Amino acid sequence: MSRWAPDARERLEAAALDLFAENGYEETTVAQIADRAGLNRATFFRHFADKREVLFGGEDVLAGLFADGIRAASPDAALIECLQAAFVAAGVEMTPQQRAKAAVRVRVVRANTEVQERGLLKHTRIAGSITAALRDRGADELTARLGAEVALLAFSVAVERWLGSGDDEPFPVHAAGALKDLQSRVAELGTD
Repeated sequence: MSRWAPDARERLEAAALDLFAENGYEETTVAQIADRAGLNRATFFRHFADKREVLFGGEDVLAGLFADGIRAASPDAALIECLQAAFVAAGVEMTPQQRAKAAVRVRVVRANTEVQERGLLKHTRIAGSITAALRDRGADELTARLGAEVALLAFSVAVERWLGSGDDEPFPVHAAGALKDLQSRVAELGTD
């Protein structure tokens, strides 16, 4: 295949995930990823700043989808309904094809501290995007920040459930369930 093929990014991502799973993240080089994809290093760097970005490149897309979903929610929607709208919007990226990739990503991230640090930076950026979208809807700063953190915790729980389930339920169903469970647990904090 030509290195100028329009699917170069996808080929690089698939090659990287395969190599990370086979050899481990630290043992995999950019040259190996490019070679496996039938491309060169320069092409890799046109698509990714470094090999960590292969794992987190889609996070910016998710941040945009979350924010778009919140902004598109009904004008009278409560905060929790805005978060549900965010998960529905993100569902377009959380496809069955992404499920297998997500499983590899989770394993790689858990096994590597350097990658976990990059993940925390991405988490902060996504939280900022959600916070801004909630503020745009009129939420005060603290409420918007809390909503963003709740959304990301629910998202994380939903991903775990989605990956662990043997069913074909779409991701937004898992996200709605995780959000509902978090609401119940928060309500229990005020009881003895």
